[in-house]
Amino acid sequence: MKRRLLSKSKYMNGIQCPKLLWLTFNDPSKISEPDESTQFMFDEGHRLGELAKKLFPNGIDIPSNDFIGNLNQTRKLLKENRPLFEAAFSSDGVYSRLDILNPIRDGVWDIYEVKGSTSVKDEHIHDVSFQRYCCQKAGLEIRKCFLVHINNQYVKSGDIEPEKLFTTEEITDQVLAIAGGVEDKSNDMFETIASSRCPDIGVGPHCNEPYPCPVSECWDSLPENNIFELHRGGKKCFDLLNQGILHISEIPPDVKLSAVQQIQQACEISGNHHLDETAIRDFIGSLQYPLYYLDFETFNPMIPIFEGTRPYQKIPFQFSLHVVEKEGTFPFQYSFLASGNTDPRHGLLKELKSALGERGSIVVFNQTLEKGVLAELGKAFPEYGIWVKQIHDRIVDLYIPFRNFSYYHPLQKGSASIKNVLPALTGKSYAGLSIAHGDDASLTFFKMVTGAFSNRETLQARKELEEYCSLDTQGMIWIVEELDKLCRSY
Repeated sequence: MKRRLLSKSKYMNGIQCPKLLWLTFNDPSKISEPDESTQFMFDEGHRLGELAKKLFPNGIDIPSNDFIGNLNQTRKLLKENRPLFEAAFSSDGVYSRLDILNPIRDGVWDIYEVKGSTSVKDEHIHDVSFQRYCCQKAGLEIRKCFLVHINNQYVKSGDIEPEKLFTTEEITDQVLAIAGGVEDKSNDMFETIASSRCPDIGVGPHCNEPYPCPVSECWDSLPENNIFELHRGGKKCFDLLNQGILHISEIPPDVKLSAVQQIQQACEISGNHHLDETAIRDFIGSLQYPLYYLDFETFNPMIPIFEGTRPYQKIPFQFSLHVVEKEGTFPFQYSFLASGNTDPRHGLLKELKSALGERGSIVVFNQTLEKGVLAELGKAFPEYGIWVKQIHDRIVDLYIPFRNFSYYHPLQKGSASIKNVLPALTGKSYAGLSIAHGDDASLTFFKMVTGAFSNRETLQARKELEEYCSLDTQGMIWIVEELDKLCRSY
């Protein structure tokens, strides 16, 4: 029986999960299409690949949208003894395209695989091992293998400099260490693909390693309040599942739970919230008026856009600031949303300084982002450095009482994220907003910056970004007010 074509991407599916591999070939309707954020990462990867080609200026591009044409072109161009981009090889059912194939001498080549990561990862070794296997079956001798990845210490100054943006690491030894198993793995995968029955594979750590699996049906049989909602459950959740325990409320007493997991289980059983009145009163008592509720939105392009920025650096493009002057007074809002395609950081910093007074608590939710962004801004714009240090100690993290489970409600489902806390505590939520997650906000602004939107779309996007960021800071006010009410009612 003729084998189905096992490409590099399908091989990587098989490495992750035989069920995913089987469905890819036999029931692809059960595999979700990539969401907009995932597709954006794919597109960024293509852009990165184009930049990496500049490392080999004498290279030849082989069209990759014609399967047969690509194979034929590759065979012809091998005689040129020049670097080849997107060269393809297929033999005995296995198929792979290579980012860069670099000649060493007649018939001997090096493989260069381009990735958007900042280091070498295990999945990259499997990826390149399969490429090497396909090349060898096609009669090529592969001398060495390399991974070309992002140098996250590169700082943009003028046009992107590929030789500085990328770091090239030799991975030949790692590839050779597992090379002997590629053929056996491939043969096992061919058997899986040809089987009439889908492999019976349960959920496990492989569902998110190395990538989130696009098959959702494996989780559909799990009930509400299942053990995978256990706060930071990790491996413990899979151990419990293997014991037949599905509900958090069913976890037996002999299973060691952390203090916060014990609180979560007690709330699941009772159906009521947990409140550490003393801790919450202490937190609220630490707030000093006027209160400045602050939230940033950031984006972190893989390939830096603005001068003086690094790959994946968080660039703030928006803030919302709700100010409560005194207890019981109505809040008023300041906001900033960058426009155009220029670096938004200085304008944001200038507006923020003018809006923040010299005293009072600056309330944020999960201070890691805000403090990190402010520290970067202070370095990038030294004239604001002293001011940034001065406001640093005024920051109060509203995340802490929820991270510590000083308050917890079963509706939070084990999460201390504001997206879960807000509806659980106040009944209000992000439902109905066109932009409801930070990743969506980041992608929307990226499209604005790169000119992907029409003028009309840009106006609509700005409106949606304002609504989303505003709810983040307004929501913090509602959370603090509700916590205060709860403490007063005790």
